[in-house]
Amino acid sequence: MPNPHTADAPTLLWFRQDLRLTDNPALAAAVKAGPVIPVFILDDETPGQWKAGGATRWWLHHSLEALATDLRKLGSDLVLRRGPADKVIPALVKQTGATAIFWNRQYEPWAIARDTRIKDSLKANGIKAESFNASLLREPWEMKTGSGGPYRVFTPFWRAARQQLGTVETLARPKAIAAPAAWPATDKLAAWKLLPVKPDWATGFTPLWTPGEQGARTRLDGFLAGTIGGYAANRDRPDIEATSRLSPHLHFGEISPRQLWKAATAAAQSKGQETNADKFLAEVGWREFSYHLLYHFPHLPERNYKESFDAFPWADSDTNFRKWCRGQTGYPIVDAGMRELWTTGFMHNRVRMVAASFLIKHLLIPWQRGEAWFWDTLVDADLASNSASWQWVAGSGADAAPYFRIFNPVMQGEKFDPAGAYVRKWVPELATCSPKFIHRPWDAPDFARLRYPAPMVDHATARDRALKAFKTLPKAE
Repeated sequence: MPNPHTADAPTLLWFRQDLRLTDNPALAAAVKAGPVIPVFILDDETPGQWKAGGATRWWLHHSLEALATDLRKLGSDLVLRRGPADKVIPALVKQTGATAIFWNRQYEPWAIARDTRIKDSLKANGIKAESFNASLLREPWEMKTGSGGPYRVFTPFWRAARQQLGTVETLARPKAIAAPAAWPATDKLAAWKLLPVKPDWATGFTPLWTPGEQGARTRLDGFLAGTIGGYAANRDRPDIEATSRLSPHLHFGEISPRQLWKAATAAAQSKGQETNADKFLAEVGWREFSYHLLYHFPHLPERNYKESFDAFPWADSDTNFRKWCRGQTGYPIVDAGMRELWTTGFMHNRVRMVAASFLIKHLLIPWQRGEAWFWDTLVDADLASNSASWQWVAGSGADAAPYFRIFNPVMQGEKFDPAGAYVRKWVPELATCSPKFIHRPWDAPDFARLRYPAPMVDHATARDRALKAFKTLPKAE
């Protein structure tokens, strides 16, 4: 029998990648409906190989702590449950007598399939189930080319998205959240063991990151107050604090792209930062494009977008892969990036491209292996952005870099880390190396004293090998 909705019956609010109270449409709808039971489910089974990685779990622990604290300030709380959401949600509905459940959408293929199953099952049993857009400026299905298909090139996609946006509004943070008559049982966050212990490899995360909605707002305010002034000119410089570092906050939904859009456009108008704001928002646009691709091409994280790439003659090597992971390639800019990643859970975007290109084109190791490593070690690991960006570098993706673009790690270091400050910070073996040799230390007269590995491959030789490999591919695409 249908379960009639009454004012006293609680509504479940299912938090996912939307761990904030401001500009949260599912939360706003739940607050209007009556008493609210906020819940977060740790579902490691449904995602399969894409369950949360190690760095992501560290962030999640602290973000959930922050969210629970914020909810309690409004008279509410956060219920924690672990297990397949297909089972947890129906059980919670039965336990609480909830007659409605609201959530904000996710776009990973496994999440879409799961949410569809849950929504159909709940509705069949008379439970109101409704989802909202909280993490994108435009829904993936709203963006269509002139012929009615999905976009495959970023520039026209972003041009169309900007034209369609209009005025961007955000939802206010609720002043209070009505509590249910009784709270269901909850897991203890510590029992989930999301934090590394033996060893605690995340000690370098804490000084850099403040997970949670307040941490996201503080990061955005600091960026708009100063860093944005040199964004367009300096965003490719890893030796300068010139980027927003908002990507993990965006991934976990501690801040919304609509909040970013509104704040950045306001700063552009009030501070004359139009060029810098446009460049910053274009990066938000690449994230939107990545989700557009993932939605329309759900195999993107596992398979080549361009099928002709399936014939690529890889020279996979576990030994070479381990050297890359550990920052022992012998190329300072690559090694600095890989060590920054391991220490902080983050890597500068320009260096990500150089390190990814090195793995794929210098070592001929499949992009999927690098994608998986980033998935486990990045605090901003995001399935859409991760897969779209790796395929872009590989040349196998949509709007991809041309195959003959093979980053020269020496030239990239000299151009974007000219004095070697970034390398010196993350590769202490080279701290005393002169600026002349910092990106080619093997040419330094005292190279043997530095105790730094020689290059694992010669750039010119590796480049020629990669070009020959690319030329073996079918030319249909």
